[in-house]
Amino acid sequence: MSVIFHLDLDTFFVSVERIIDPSLNGKPVIVGGQPGGRGVVAACSYETRVFGVRSGMPSGRAYKLCPQAIFVRGSHGEYSRYSNMVKEILEKYPPALQQASVDEFYMDFTGTELIYGNFMLLAERILDEIWDKLKLPGSIGIGSNKTIAKICSDFNKPRGITYVPKGCEKEFLAPLPAEVMPGVGKVFIKELHARGIYTLGDIARMPAEYFASVF
Repeated sequence: MSVIFHLDLDTFFVSVERIIDPSLNGKPVIVGGQPGGRGVVAACSYETRVFGVRSGMPSGRAYKLCPQAIFVRGSHGEYSRYSNMVKEILEKYPPALQQASVDEFYMDFTGTELIYGNFMLLAERILDEIWDKLKLPGSIGIGSNKTIAKICSDFNKPRGITYVPKGCEKEFLAPLPAEVMPGVGKVFIKELHARGIYTLGDIARMPAEYFASVF
């Protein structure tokens, strides 16, 4: 069976900004455009999300929701530098490594059971090394393919590890909201809801021919 890890660095831009300026630790932080301009939120800390702030939101809207937030323009060169350092740490672990974005990595550990043993312990080891060396938090999802691994990495944030063994995919995925599926955005989710489709289980119960004809 395939064993795929997906590492997602938690609030990566914010985490790097906190390394640069430790006074930001524990405070509501928004990376992106300033609230008086026409910029958008590139990233936001968990302290701002409780107020409804989300990535991609206009900065002015974010300010209205969380006026106490600290707005940071961003240190893009540092993001690339830290991303490269994370990649250097990961390269020694899996037989195959794929960087999906500046803060996301897929690792294929298929066939390495005799080398690493318990995959949950391996995930902890990887996250601990990244934290100890770089002070960057992350979450890892483990599954039998990339899609499941990616969904798992977002399931138990921050600094979480979620493992769905082969054969347990249906039980895990069925109750989850449809929007956790990569590629299902704000427009598509409205179309699904309009047709009474709310969960991944709802999607799985629909004939493939239905989606082919409707979408």
